[in-house]
This record gives sequence, C-alpha cells and structure tokens, in this order.
Amino acid sequence: MPKRTPEQAEATRRAIFDAARQQFETEGYAGASIASIVAAAGTTKGALFHHFASKEALFMEVWKSLQLEMDADARAAAAAGRSKEDPYAAMLAGTRAYFKWAATPAYQQIVLIDGRAVMGLARWQANDDRLGRDNVEQGVRYLARKGLISEDGVVPLSVMLLNALNGAGFALSRKDPGITADSLFDAFEKLLRGLR
Repeated sequence: MPKRTPEQAEATRRAIFDAARQQFETEGYAGASIASIVAAAGTTKGALFHHFASKEALFMEVWKSLQLEMDADARAAAAAGRSKEDPYAAMLAGTRAYFKWAATPAYQQIVLIDGRAVMGLARWQANDDRLGRDNVEQGVRYLARKGLISEDGVVPLSVMLLNALNGAGFALSRKDPGITADSLFDAFEKLLRGLR
C-alpha cells in the first residue's frame, strides 16, 4: 500500500473533524458515535484514532475551533465598531457578534450544552476563561483609560462581565421565554453603560 502524503493525511483529518462537528451539532456529544462520524467522513475508525486520541479529544478540538471562530468574529466586529464619539461602541460590537454566535444551534449544542457536560463545569470555565476573558478585559481596560471606570475595577469587572455573557448564552441555549439575542444585547448595553 502506498504511503499517504501529508496532504492526504490532512484531508482525512479535516473530513473527520468536519463530520464530527456536524454530528456533535445535530446529535449531541452522547448521540454522535464514532461509527457515525467515520461513516460521514468516509473513513475508518483507525484513521480517526490516528488523528485524535479519543472521541473526547476530537470533541475538544471542535469545541475550541468554534470558540476561536467566535472570538475572531467578535474581535473583527469590535475593530470595525470603534468610534471616536462612543467609547463603548467597540466592546458592544464585539458583544453583538458573541450573541449572534450564541444564538446558533452549533454554538449552543457544542460549546454551551455539551461543553459543560463533557468537560465538567470547572474545566469548562477554565477553558472558556482562557479564551474569552482577554477580549472582555481589553474592552474594560479601554473604558478605564477613557476614565469611564476605575483602573482597579478592570479585572473584577472583566470576570463579572464574562460570566454575564456566558449566563446570557446559557439562557439562549435553554430557550428561556422572552430571551433573544437582541433582548440580551439591549440589557448588556444598559449594564455596560451603567458601570460609570
């Protein structure tokens, strides 16, 4: 049997990853079997385990990928939303991007619902904090430089705002009555502007 090229190996890895992402979104972590993932990818269990140590490791790659995609969108929205007239505009633009992601079935199922179930709450929070708090803290630090909040409040406010955003995402994933991405954004904007 001829040796596979690095390009072929990467194509197989990508096919497995894409199939897993679709399966985790539609079937949930518990419902997505290794057999269904490899069948959708058109490959074998051996190939999956060559590229990923376990189903959980594969899930973690998908989880992190979604988080990084959302993060890139939020950063781009924040950069595009900068305003000389409104110091809150960039942070709010990034927040709107987050709520857009948090309203999608893939983000809800993989990041918010199954992420906590697979990792456990403590590990989920540690991973989410590593990926999300920097963005929130940058926004809060900017508001402090503008004199809108005290410098000593940057870190605690960042922690609290990140957890407010996560809580809002969980409310969206539960489909709580009266909760929409727009209503949550409006409430977050009032909260943020009220921090003076």
